[in-house]
Amino acid sequence: MSTARPSSRRFSLLDSLGETASQQNAILLIQLRWLAVFGQACTIAFSTLQFGLELPMPPMFAVIGGLVLLNLFSMLRPRQAGEVRNGDLMLGLLLDISALTALLYFSGGATNPFVFLYLLQLTLAAILLEARSTWLLVGYACLCFALLTRFYVPLNLASSDPGRLFQLHVYGMLVCFVLDVLLLVLFLGRINANLRRRDAGLADLRQQAAEEDHIVRMGLLASGAAHELGTPLATLAVILGDWRHLPEFRDHPERLQELEEMNTALQRCKSIVSGILLSAGEARGEAVSLTTVAGFLDELVAEWRRLHPQVPFDYRLVEPLDATACRRAPIVSDSALRQVIFSVLENAREASPSGIGLTVRCVDDWLSLTVADQGPGFPPEMLANLGKPYQSSKGRAGGGLGLFLVVNVLRKLGGRVHAANVPSGGAEVNLELPLASLQLGDGDEHRG
Repeated sequence: MSTARPSSRRFSLLDSLGETASQQNAILLIQLRWLAVFGQACTIAFSTLQFGLELPMPPMFAVIGGLVLLNLFSMLRPRQAGEVRNGDLMLGLLLDISALTALLYFSGGATNPFVFLYLLQLTLAAILLEARSTWLLVGYACLCFALLTRFYVPLNLASSDPGRLFQLHVYGMLVCFVLDVLLLVLFLGRINANLRRRDAGLADLRQQAAEEDHIVRMGLLASGAAHELGTPLATLAVILGDWRHLPEFRDHPERLQELEEMNTALQRCKSIVSGILLSAGEARGEAVSLTTVAGFLDELVAEWRRLHPQVPFDYRLVEPLDATACRRAPIVSDSALRQVIFSVLENAREASPSGIGLTVRCVDDWLSLTVADQGPGFPPEMLANLGKPYQSSKGRAGGGLGLFLVVNVLRKLGGRVHAANVPSGGAEVNLELPLASLQLGDGDEHRG
């Protein structure tokens, strides 16, 4: 079975669309920088026109232009798979602090009420960066603040009234406070949402790892049991073969018929054991078996009907079918998928001995299998915990592993499982998987 290899393609942040928490946080910093560019330009223009401040326009707008270039570079610079590292975020915040320092230098230094915007940058650093990087930025911001107390271009006001100057300073502090509060609440809320999504993703990965570890342990147990069962099953086959020639069985058709039924059941057990070993990769000398989707399913359905002739079974291929994908494209006869479908059919049979159905759709290179029964349906708690181990309505100790294995095998094949109760009665389990996961590809030459 072909598997997708991890791509080494380099994506820009704009291409990655914020797929990871670090990418989303970098995008938030870029958005904050755009707001800063707009707010700084408006503040300079408003202060000049409304209050008659004489500011050095060329160097200040040069700093703002540098922030624009930084933003464009941050969005378009190629990164390995679009990933954003701690050093990238630190460098961006370091340049933001430097730009704020330059603007404050040209507009009054530490006497400028907007000097408290340093707190916004440092708060973002404390949340987004590693501890060492945060303390480096704290030290750098403190140094910048200290230098601004000695080195700056004084503000040149049209009015020299001390009361007027104090009033402007208070207004500036009010505007700075409002900006700090609004931006902190807005962006910290979004950053926390990104971090919560990341934590939820990590929790899902931990759950998946635990489930896969559970499957590995079950597989080792099943493989060991299959090895242990091989010898007694072979012994039973020899004994039944000898009994077939004894007069007690040969001259009594009824007993001979029972003996044949026992031999059929024994061969079924041997087939199951071989399937377990084959799925575990321990069967050797097996040739790759190629078939088609229709051929694979026809063979599976014929075998299931032979094992359960008394159960009505409605098997349908729904039109329109993708004929090339379903009837002509070669696939590998996958023993794990066969066991998965058998497991779902067996569950449906136990819930609905009066009849079950299998509906097959094959569209857009996807295979969809829907198993329907006429039983009591799934309890709500089972639907809510679909795919979790030991979720069973049968009340047997250790039960509930069937759908757990189904969900995990389909997930390994790139597919998905849906289960629902039908309003008219009964339940449906839908298995969907890409046909590419069954097609012969690189590395499958030795698949058995």
